[in-house]
Amino acid sequence: MSQPQVVSSSPLTLEQQRQEYASRRFLAMPLAGTLAWSLIGLVGWLGTPYQAVMTLYFGAGSIFYLGVLLSRFTGENLLAKNKPKSEFDKLFISTVLMSLLVFAIALPWAAQDHRSVPLSIGILAGLMWLPFGWVIQHWIGAFHAIARTLFIVVAWYVFPEQRFVVIPAIIVGVYIVSIVVLERRWRQNHGGMPSARSASPIIA
Repeated sequence: MSQPQVVSSSPLTLEQQRQEYASRRFLAMPLAGTLAWSLIGLVGWLGTPYQAVMTLYFGAGSIFYLGVLLSRFTGENLLAKNKPKSEFDKLFISTVLMSLLVFAIALPWAAQDHRSVPLSIGILAGLMWLPFGWVIQHWIGAFHAIARTLFIVVAWYVFPEQRFVVIPAIIVGVYIVSIVVLERRWRQNHGGMPSARSASPIIA
């Protein structure tokens, strides 16, 4: 009498987890950042300095939550219960928490000079793109973090009276470039525009 065969499923290696993670679309979070910083720039242009500062605080702090909401419409669904969690998902959450913790640097400086907020938060919130680029092994992560930092610093000195408008505009511009590059990368890796049905298991 033959014994039933037991199928063992060995856990994925770290490199396999990286490949799975890198195959995702990565559209929801950059879209959320684009929307949030567009609103920040609009209020910086039309609102009072107090309104501009508060909008920047709440707008930058809400990007993660807005991205989770948008992920339901981009097919990524970041909070799906059946989505397998990898070590790189944990790394992503760690980078989000890292960016939130650096508010501890921005807030005391802002208490001294509210005009510092676009510079401090604009740069600190973009640092997570460096480890992200390393994980997916693509230059766009380093480009986003470095270009964003350099352009923000230049704008800080060149446009001292328009920091709440020009700096958000720079960040939105870098986001748009990043979205285009990431979307092209995703479509190339998946042979063009896949159907929603075929894409769901990969990017959910």
